[in-house]
Amino acid sequence: MIDPRSLSPTDYGPAFAGAPEAMLVLDPVADAIRDANPAAFRLLGYPREVLRDMRVTALHPDQVPTLIVFTQAVQARGRDWTHALTPLHADGHTLHLEYSGAVLADAPGHILVSLFDLDERRRRLVDTEADAHMRAGLTEWQRMERIFRDIERENQLILRAAGEGIYGVNADGITTFINPAAERMLGWEASDLVGRDMHATVHHSHLDGGHYPHHDCPIYAAFRDGVVHQVDTEVFWRRDGTPFFVEYTSTPIRDRGRLLGAVIVFRDISQRREADERLRTALAEVDSLRERLELENAYLREEIREGGHHQGIIGRSPAIEATLRQVDLVAGTDATVLVTGESGTGKELIARAIHEASRRRDRPLIRVNCAAIPRELFESEFFGHAKGAFTGALRDRVGRFELADGGTLFLDEVGEIPLDLQGKLLRVLQERQFERIGEERTRAVDVRLVAATNRDLKAEVKRGRFREDLYFRLNVFPVSAVPLRERPEDIPLIAQHVLRGVMRRLNAPDLRLTEGDVRRLVRYDWPGNVRELENIIERAAILAVRGRLRFDLPEADDVRSVEVPASAVLAGAPITEAERRARHKADIAAALALTNGRVFGAGGAAEMLGVKPTTLASRIKAYGLVRK
Repeated sequence: MIDPRSLSPTDYGPAFAGAPEAMLVLDPVADAIRDANPAAFRLLGYPREVLRDMRVTALHPDQVPTLIVFTQAVQARGRDWTHALTPLHADGHTLHLEYSGAVLADAPGHILVSLFDLDERRRRLVDTEADAHMRAGLTEWQRMERIFRDIERENQLILRAAGEGIYGVNADGITTFINPAAERMLGWEASDLVGRDMHATVHHSHLDGGHYPHHDCPIYAAFRDGVVHQVDTEVFWRRDGTPFFVEYTSTPIRDRGRLLGAVIVFRDISQRREADERLRTALAEVDSLRERLELENAYLREEIREGGHHQGIIGRSPAIEATLRQVDLVAGTDATVLVTGESGTGKELIARAIHEASRRRDRPLIRVNCAAIPRELFESEFFGHAKGAFTGALRDRVGRFELADGGTLFLDEVGEIPLDLQGKLLRVLQERQFERIGEERTRAVDVRLVAATNRDLKAEVKRGRFREDLYFRLNVFPVSAVPLRERPEDIPLIAQHVLRGVMRRLNAPDLRLTEGDVRRLVRYDWPGNVRELENIIERAAILAVRGRLRFDLPEADDVRSVEVPASAVLAGAPITEAERRARHKADIAAALALTNGRVFGAGGAAEMLGVKPTTLASRIKAYGLVRK
């Protein structure tokens, strides 16, 4: 069997190639035009190579159902015809043709379609009838009048049936006709519009209300330059004064080369525009979410780089156990937590522990170092900004509050926030809403706040440097980070943990702590707390000789006599409660002996041991010691 796709017009025989009527070979299943004869090229206006590459549906836009009905009827009956198909000419106008189709016997599934120009046939009919009238006299003339009336009525029926709005204007822009669909869309009766300046009635203004001059209108340009104009970005105005988006085509009308006016076909595309706008909004939301996820990932990578070597709270002292009990109590709530303590005591670790034990653990913990943000960037850093909000705002920025939505926001050094911005922070905490800089949209946010400071905020409030209402808002559940000198029994554990991390980073697996090292570490007062301990151990590892750490550590007065066996340090074994109490009692007794029983004041036992006087007094009473 011959493949029809390999055939040329001559392969279908001279009858196909030389036929006066236009003929097409169609493959409905493949939606393809397999071939066309020269008469079809002339009728449709397309070159042969273009027409053969076209899809059948492309030649009949918006007529897919009618095309399917016709081709299926031909295949079912072997032959069929229709007047319903109106192919699109190469120059853009619609042809009115009769389609006569028959199944090709040598090519199953393909049909041969003959195209007859109905307008040409009608003209021939008119000419024939006119000639007959000239011979037959008045009777034939009357019959001819009826034919013309029928043609006019047919044209009117077509105009009324069209779903698009159609109207015509003459060369002066005056309306000559308007169809019912245009009446419905515009809200005007045809009698109100015919004879009026159409542009001044329905096309007089842009969407923003700005005047639309006649000389700028593409509709009027069609009968000035003789070119078809297509527009899909403008509005027509209804009789009630409301606008609607339209897509229209203005086609010039010619008579013997003279431009007489234009025919305008338009449709209401408001729903399509709304759908496009919703799509753009959805895509913008997707972009915003993608940007937020990218920021979260970048932030989390930064956090890992900064603090990945010290993930947990190390220690078994009563002070640490009390802190962890507080963490367990508050983690299950959304209460605001204020972590106080000296620099380097691990306030951020406490915040992380609260976050990881909360229901928000699957969302990020976002940290903001308030002391590191320039004053002029505080608001942008917290709440974000819109593109163009200020010089240098080249794109939208997501603020830390929005980034922490659903998670926890950790404000480190909260006492450094400028006084004039504390009110905005208070408003977000109270209302859980904020606006980006340069944007009027109010955004809701669900954030659990943990703040930390090494300042005495109560004293700052008295000095007028911190808002009292913000202080009370932050101080819902206070947690104190205990300094290292108040928990010396934790020093060996922390030191060993830090040393393991240093050994991994420096690739020095043979480093070790000796019992003498531990005693020196325990005796030192640690004004810089855990951060200072980490730095000193890393420095000792760098200076190490043959696995022996070399500590660059000031020798403190021998006021701490806590003995920690090296085996306990190296093995990580905890000391017993009896050992701990015995050592504490011995330390206190030694301090009282050195100070002649004085607890309070400069040079007292409390200062020597680095604890609060009231705490020391309670321990003296608990241990049954007598001050001389």
